[in-house]
Amino acid sequence: QVQLVESGGGLAQPGGSLRLSCSAPGYTLGYYGMSWFRQAPGKEREGIACISSNNEYTYYSDSVKGRFTASRDSAKLTVFLQMNNLKPEDTAVYYCAAQMLHGSGCAAEVDKMAYWGKGALVTVSS
Repeated sequence: QVQLVESGGGLAQPGGSLRLSCSAPGYTLGYYGMSWFRQAPGKEREGIACISSNNEYTYYSDSVKGRFTASRDSAKLTVFLQMNNLKPEDTAVYYCAAQMLHGSGCAAEVDKMAYWGKGALVTVSS
C-alpha cells in the first residue's frame, strides 16, 4: 500500500508563495501520474494540477493556471506544487494523489486516483 505524505502547508499572505511536497517513503513515484487536489470548507474536492509519470505532460485548472507549477525531482521520489501569487480563495486542504498511469498522460479526477495523502492545510490571509 503506497502511503503518500504531503508537507509544506501553512500560512501565507496574499501574493505570497508556498511549496507543497509529496512523497511515499519506501516507494518511487516514477510509475504514477501524480495529481494535486484541494478542498475548501463546504466545497467539493477540486482537481487543480497533474504531472505525467514521464514529466512530459502537465495539466492545470483555470483557477490556478499561471500561478501554480507541478514538478518532480530527478529521482522521482518527490513531487512538488509551487504556489505563487496566492489568493485568499486558495485557502483549502491540499491533497496529492497517485494515478496508476505510466507514460505521457495524467488526469486530475478523483475517481481515477489509486492512492491519496492525508492532506496539508494552506491558509492565505493577511
